[in-house]
Amino acid sequence: MALIETKDLWRSYEMGAEVVHALRGVSITIEKGEYVAIMGPSGSGKSTLMNLIGCLDSPSKGKYSLNGKSVGSMNDDELANIRNREIGFVFQTFNLLPRATALHNVELPLIYNGSPASVRKQMAEQALAKVDLTDRMLHKPSELSGGQRQRVAVARALVNNPSLLLADEPTGNLDSKTSHEIMHLFDELHRQGNTIILVTHERDIAEHAHRVLSILDGQIDSDEIIPEEQRAGR
Repeated sequence: MALIETKDLWRSYEMGAEVVHALRGVSITIEKGEYVAIMGPSGSGKSTLMNLIGCLDSPSKGKYSLNGKSVGSMNDDELANIRNREIGFVFQTFNLLPRATALHNVELPLIYNGSPASVRKQMAEQALAKVDLTDRMLHKPSELSGGQRQRVAVARALVNNPSLLLADEPTGNLDSKTSHEIMHLFDELHRQGNTIILVTHERDIAEHAHRVLSILDGQIDSDEIIPEEQRAGR
């Protein structure tokens, strides 16, 4: 059973008297354990596709299944539960609480799903250890570098052991050296068995993935496997 399956996925928006089709019949299959990059220029539909895969938005037409469950038939509470338990999000802007420590920021998804305090602390510490931040867990975001903040965001995404790690331009606010470090972290997480979907407009970032979906004008323009010798993180 595929982890992600979309069939004839459309997303249309009404802009005054005009209807804009951000996605036009996208059909893709992504298996458990894959490392996939979604590439495309601004306005191509890649962010719209990411929002649908992440259950942050609903399609206008078509079907989307995650782990064999039909997402289109879910109510708001079921979608919120899927987002909390099945999907770990990493955003370009980190989205950390400024007054909370790294440890507390990582605990947040566990607070939302009602995990006991002792369990939350242990799981958050383990997630921070995975991203090499054990020695910074009591620091607040203002006391961390950009790369360390993004590592906290990755730890938060991993803390629930989600089926899918979904990263939207995760290096967009980082310098080239720090970007390389974060992408090395994603490479390592994939080697540990995590399924990763990475949204980017940069080819050198996309080539860390094993497969690149290029999207243009709301449709899949190409679907290529990156040979091992060409991968940026090998």
